Amino acid sequence: MGHTIQGKQVGNIGFGLMGLTWRPNRMPDEEAFAVIKAALESGCNYMNGGEFYGPPDHNSLTLLRRYYEKYPEDQGKIVLNIKGCAGENFRPDGSPAGVKASVENCVRMIGGKGRIDQFEPARKDPNTDIETTVAALQEQVAAGNIGGITLSEVSAATIRRAAKVGKIEGVEVEFSLWCTEPLENGVAQACAELDIPIIAYSPLGRGMLTGQIKSPADIPEDDFRKHLPRFQPDVFEGNLRLVREVERLAARKGCKPGQVAIGWLLALAKMPGMPRIIPIPGASHPHRVRENAVEIELSEEEMVELDRIMREFAPVGTRYAPPGMKLLDTSTE
Repeated sequence: MGHTIQGKQVGNIGFGLMGLTWRPNRMPDEEAFAVIKAALESGCNYMNGGEFYGPPDHNSLTLLRRYYEKYPEDQGKIVLNIKGCAGENFRPDGSPAGVKASVENCVRMIGGKGRIDQFEPARKDPNTDIETTVAALQEQVAAGNIGGITLSEVSAATIRRAAKVGKIEGVEVEFSLWCTEPLENGVAQACAELDIPIIAYSPLGRGMLTGQIKSPADIPEDDFRKHLPRFQPDVFEGNLRLVREVERLAARKGCKPGQVAIGWLLALAKMPGMPRIIPIPGASHPHRVRENAVEIELSEEEMVELDRIMREFAPVGTRYAPPGMKLLDTSTE
């Protein structure tokens, strides 16, 4: 099926760039390039990155600049969505000055080697009305610095307010079998009503739904997941129960549990009253990219089974530690 974004065709499954640069140990360019190339070859040409996904010389934008320098023929193949507007200590800055500075910095870092098709503030600025932020983003669209506007981790009320001011081309939220909040907080409903695609980040439950993580010891000490409530030792074994159920279903289908997780999102998007959903799994190895790109069909009976699994084995713990949770927009008006 695919989707049309900024007049370009993209696959049903996108690709998250974060893990290629936001990591304790720098991945060599050649290894990262192989992952990006695998994503393109697998049809995952809708890519999501961040201004702050790594230091100024090695983030999503500077990595892509170097990739385009080596593979100039790929410049027009990637549809790029970039997060920004995150100031010191990840403080959201959606003010007109903050928007302008962030967008212009992103344009400078990609260095004219590629286009920023969409741009989104990483979090809603609690000190700036969303209408003001969207108006500032529209000025950047008019200036030709970005192609369109998306939002990230915003409430249904914020989505509706923003859509009255300008065209919103996507809303990025965490969405998976491990995190069903968009179905419960009105975000999916608002996006469906306004014909706005959901960009589903962490569709593999931050790696948990791949089945590769069996205990807290499997997570490196310098990995940010060590600080997330759902990965703490006192709840880990209980939270693993959902994964084991998904693994059983995957074994019966002869596929990977991560493919079931992504397939659930794709199947969900086909249901009445649901918006379009583009999962953006990340990966740091080409074979994982190819694995995640496989689209599997889930039957009605399997979808019912997954609903039961989610009800009976809902994860314990918030998505982020308290400081991260405070950055999420939960406004109701």
